[in-house]
Amino acid sequence: MLKQIIFSNEITLWWTKDEFDYADCYKLYLDGKLVGETNKTHYSFLSLCAEKTYEICIEAYKGEKLINKQCFSLTTSKAKKCIDITKEPYNAVGDGKTMNTQAIQKAFNDCTENDYVYFPAGTYLTGALDLHSNTELYLDKGAVLQGSENPNDYLPKIKSRFEGIERMCYRSLLNIGDLDNKGGYNCKNVTIKGKGCIFGGGRPLALNTIANEKERFKTHPEEFPDDIAACECADTPFGRARGRLLNISNCENVILSGVDVGYGPAWNVHFIYSKDITTYGCIIRSNKWYDKDGNIIKENVWNGDGWDPDSSENCAIFDTEFVTGDDCVAIKSGKNPEGNIVNRPTKNVYIFDCKTNEGHSIAIGSEMSGGVENVYVWDCDLKNCNMGVQIKATRERGGYVRNVNVRDSQMKSIYVRAKVNYNNDGEAAKTLPVLENYSYENVELYGHEENGQIHYIYLEGYEEKGHRLTNVNIKNVNLVGAKQGEGIYQDCVENINIKN
Repeated sequence: MLKQIIFSNEITLWWTKDEFDYADCYKLYLDGKLVGETNKTHYSFLSLCAEKTYEICIEAYKGEKLINKQCFSLTTSKAKKCIDITKEPYNAVGDGKTMNTQAIQKAFNDCTENDYVYFPAGTYLTGALDLHSNTELYLDKGAVLQGSENPNDYLPKIKSRFEGIERMCYRSLLNIGDLDNKGGYNCKNVTIKGKGCIFGGGRPLALNTIANEKERFKTHPEEFPDDIAACECADTPFGRARGRLLNISNCENVILSGVDVGYGPAWNVHFIYSKDITTYGCIIRSNKWYDKDGNIIKENVWNGDGWDPDSSENCAIFDTEFVTGDDCVAIKSGKNPEGNIVNRPTKNVYIFDCKTNEGHSIAIGSEMSGGVENVYVWDCDLKNCNMGVQIKATRERGGYVRNVNVRDSQMKSIYVRAKVNYNNDGEAAKTLPVLENYSYENVELYGHEENGQIHYIYLEGYEEKGHRLTNVNIKNVNLVGAKQGEGIYQDCVENINIKN
């Protein structure tokens, strides 16, 4: 599978390892000239001309031996007209103090498929913004799109989904598409790229939103359907109304490239009922950030997930760093009973050449009642997150997680836990989850500590027939620092094959 991302001055290609017979080096040619070599499964051709056809070849090598070659023609798109938000009639002010919501929204509204909205260096304070189909943003170096800390700047609420349940939420900083679990894609072809930053109101906005919701609960308790007694903590049912940084609903073909994003009041890049969402060359943040003198610039955000596919398909993230206070990636498909009823799985997710500096894991679940299938992870450095690739469910979820492939990566542990004990409110599904068909190859494991024990491989299914953890293949795995037989746990599993 070879994918293409085409702009007027850039072509980025990415591919899966089997596309080129698991080569270990690639040579890239442009119009017959060798322009680059890489051992990664992606490459960007930069500084191209608009509306020009280029001949591209990829040669794949194992050692010195050429094992595969593909050539093809690609044409760059036409150049677009610049809409500068600081110019007439918008006059946005990048002083970090002036509220620019109306000015920026007007620029977004005016943007056609022939334009792009340009943010020069500066800090542009704003509330919630809406993007429509065929919108393109470019944030130049030094440009910061900064969300305010006032929850009233994110009203009125919109329909969204948080922790597996559809509910009315505060708007996010950037809102793309309208949520409809029975509908198709109502927003298409949105691009956000550049060298700047998109930062939300972070922890202050999260706390202010929760405080607002607690006050509202006193007069409108009917608006809070959650079983409050079953929630993890007192803030959980009120925190579920928080917006995200980017809320992408019922969208097709959204690209996030090159920007530094983070500090939404909850999750950062969240896409629901969407298709063909691609993120690359980014940094995603939600953990504490210090300046060079050791002073805290940004506080850690509760539930600060990085990149969350939710009942979505054909999603890819690569060449991206995570500095998150919660899961770096969290793959979801709804929570019982709603997720089972809506029944829209997440499938075909590609995660490669990513690095975690902080964060919990690449997590699949625990909200997976609509099903998750076909997740591929390769060439990732996950040593600095708590676990690695974590598959998690509860007895009550229903749904399935199947066909997960992890290879050529470093992480703390192989971790499949069927019985997590949190975020478990909601009516139980009629059947237990199905967990099956997982492959791990050429992986280094460093072990993670839990309840005083070190786990390198933790495999857990259910006791009931047909719901045991089934078909797990582990090959060429190095347990770094482990003693013989240490750190391997199996419960309720069948057909587990461990080789070398």
